[in-house]
Amino acid sequence: MREVILLKLGEIALKGLNRRSFEEIMMKNIRRRLSSAGEFSVTAKQSTIYVEPLDDSADMDLAEERCAKVFGAVGYTRAGAAEKELAKIQEKAAEYLRDELELAETFKVECKRSDKKFPLKSPEIATEAGAYLLEKYPHLRVDVHNPDVTVWVEVREEFAFIHSDAKPGAGGLPVGCGGKAAVLISGGLDSPVAAWSMAKRGVELTAIHFSSPPYTSELAHDKVVRLLRRVSEYAGRIKLITVELTHLQQEIRDHCPEELGTVILRRYMLRAAQALAEDEGCLALITGESLGQVASQTIQAIACTDAVVGMPVFRPLIGSDKAEIVKIARKIDTYDISIEPYEDCCTIFTPKHPRTKPSLEMVERGEGAIEGGALLNEALENVETIHINAYEDTER
Repeated sequence: MREVILLKLGEIALKGLNRRSFEEIMMKNIRRRLSSAGEFSVTAKQSTIYVEPLDDSADMDLAEERCAKVFGAVGYTRAGAAEKELAKIQEKAAEYLRDELELAETFKVECKRSDKKFPLKSPEIATEAGAYLLEKYPHLRVDVHNPDVTVWVEVREEFAFIHSDAKPGAGGLPVGCGGKAAVLISGGLDSPVAAWSMAKRGVELTAIHFSSPPYTSELAHDKVVRLLRRVSEYAGRIKLITVELTHLQQEIRDHCPEELGTVILRRYMLRAAQALAEDEGCLALITGESLGQVASQTIQAIACTDAVVGMPVFRPLIGSDKAEIVKIARKIDTYDISIEPYEDCCTIFTPKHPRTKPSLEMVERGEGAIEGGALLNEALENVETIHINAYEDTER
């Protein structure tokens, strides 16, 4: 073993008797996303996931990039492995961190000794390693408060690992430990961020997208696919189901009160989403709504839309403002795609003066002007399904 990737567990470390099942799910997720990066061993010990290349063809740079987006890890780092002898540890520290130490002016050594049988205690290891590095790199000086480089030595069961400061991990819980839910995905900023937010809580995602050709184009659909590919870098494989709502939207436009059109459409979208979610074994729906952001996202409007579904509707962004949502969109690299100017189903036939405080009685009366159920069933009989994975080709 020459080099490994160490992923430090976050919330999983607090899971008590269930901890092993969380670790197994996380390791399975890592193995899947590393399958095209080479042969790796993935194991768990002492609140850490070890990712070890099994041959020289394994791409460590690619593996590190993908491990950075695995939910469940609070931090990660590449580390050099050394035999558990002081001289070997000193040599490995000087060799493995050479590039960083040569450019630094100050450093310090920190040590964690998980193997209590090792003859030296942590402060002694740090002192001896620090003295050796000062001898090897005489331009350095010790700064224990604000060093340019921190040299970490972790003495574990089989090896000692040397690395610099860990980088922040993706956090959250491993995808798959929180059940399945269906996210209503548009081409805007909010729904991809909502999808990412729930995947971070361990939820396996199915995505449902509504189209209205010819008012929405194939380019708009492609935009959604590209957004989901970005989300799938964190969430893993996502099944995308596309439902064509053109006839239903035209009927709502032509026969329902204009100021209630958006709320009525949202009610039919949730009905469709629930039907598809149940077929997929999902136990909840997810939307990207933020309270008060648009007319259909007031408390009154949300109450009217939720009245038609019998499963939980998660709104992870409900208390977020647009600046907070944009910040996450930039972080997960969906922002530039989301702002591309393609119409989606939610932005066509938008009322000029939508009602912001509709009552359920008012909406149900307006909805009664159409045979929406038959049109919805027609739409659900002709859905299109593809599977999206950032690390595989999209499959129709």
